[in-house]
Amino acid sequence: MDPPGTVPVFLSLVGRRSKPARLRAARQAVLVSLGVISLFAIGGEAILSYLHIGIPALQGAGGLLLLLIALDLLTGRATAEPQAVDDVNVALVPLGTPLLAGPGAIAATIVFVRQAEGETGSYVALACAILAVHLVLWLCLRYSTGLIRVIKDSGITLLAKIAGLLLAAIAVQLIADSVRGFIGS
Repeated sequence: MDPPGTVPVFLSLVGRRSKPARLRAARQAVLVSLGVISLFAIGGEAILSYLHIGIPALQGAGGLLLLLIALDLLTGRATAEPQAVDDVNVALVPLGTPLLAGPGAIAATIVFVRQAEGETGSYVALACAILAVHLVLWLCLRYSTGLIRVIKDSGITLLAKIAGLLLAAIAVQLIADSVRGFIGS
């Protein structure tokens, strides 16, 4: 999870919306991420095992989803005037998941839960770390909206293109890691 790194994508997706809509999107995205990460911390191994899904499949799916969003940002379709319904959708996908609670964060959470090995102190430390990261995420997204006054509409357009390029690179890396995971297993 990269709190400052999510700011460009966040602003490119919600930068032209009203301030209350941006704040709502920030809150919803972080709550969705917290819910997803918490769910996988509690029962991630069981969920993946039951569905016969490995981490490489999760990475591949997340990479493909991010690539679609990146292409929208690069082609300018995501910067068109959004409708009210999109506020919730953008907060859920791609912000809440797979950007904030992506395959890497989910896999790391599952690994750290495995390492805790039934020690209550380790579980408490992991829970505190998850909450702390999400608090920092929310603060970064919440106060990033102040940048809009500085960068204006043309800056948001430029940020959308840069964020699209970076998001595409992250997506390709997730897909490459997925392929390596399938080949290695």
